[in-house]
Amino acid sequence: QVQLLESGGGLVQAGGSLRLSCAASGRTFSDYNMGWFRQAPGKEREFVAAIRWSYILTYYAKSVKGRFAISRDNTKQTVYLQMNSLKPEDTAVYLCAASTSSRDYDVEAGYDYWGQGTQVTVSS
Repeated sequence: QVQLLESGGGLVQAGGSLRLSCAASGRTFSDYNMGWFRQAPGKEREFVAAIRWSYILTYYAKSVKGRFAISRDNTKQTVYLQMNSLKPEDTAVYLCAASTSSRDYDVEAGYDYWGQGTQVTVSS
């Protein structure tokens, strides 16, 4: 079992930045591929970014590429999402997810464990 706890969300003006954190506990964090998804009211959950256990490979949704950066610190069992140049359309609950295998990184079914999420609100 893996427990995931997100933090760092909040209210920010358009153009601003936020850094989300996801702290993991349970099994060996370094074995997991990690991802961030988001869900806006009335919309389906969508992929944001993912990082492989090896640190080397990262993936981004087209809508955030160049503005967001995913990273991880295996010694702290934490994955981060640095969000810059935020837009009102980035407003959503952001969820962290962990995968025990190399399945598709950009779909919900590719992940085994989920956090509760942290709210990000971007005002115009």
